[in-house]
Amino acid sequence: MATKLWSILLVLFTTLLTSSAQILLKKGSSSLSFDILGILSNQHLIGGIFLYAIGGILIIISFRGGEVSVLYPIIATSYVWVSFLSIRFLGETMNLMKWIGIISIIAGIISIGFGSKEPSAAL
Repeated sequence: MATKLWSILLVLFTTLLTSSAQILLKKGSSSLSFDILGILSNQHLIGGIFLYAIGGILIIISFRGGEVSVLYPIIATSYVWVSFLSIRFLGETMNLMKWIGIISIIAGIISIGFGSKEPSAAL
């Protein structure tokens, strides 16, 4: 079964959603109080949980359009998204080793895509 372009794009979009969820959870954790009312009133936590739920639904839908061996490695782009989002929204910095890691992740995803059985399944 050839992996369809829409499923690849949906997985990429899903990784952006779940990476955004991670940023929201990190922001929510800074003001976390460990009681039910505190958790339920923490907008960052609620937003992060909501984005994770949407991401879970979308990933299930995307798996209908192709091979898991091609689609699942694309989830590694979450590491790339989180790096960029953490710079923008958390004020974190990137060093040479982090950039090398991002380049390695992207190269690995591309390699897996091109290494799939069917030529049409390649990215």
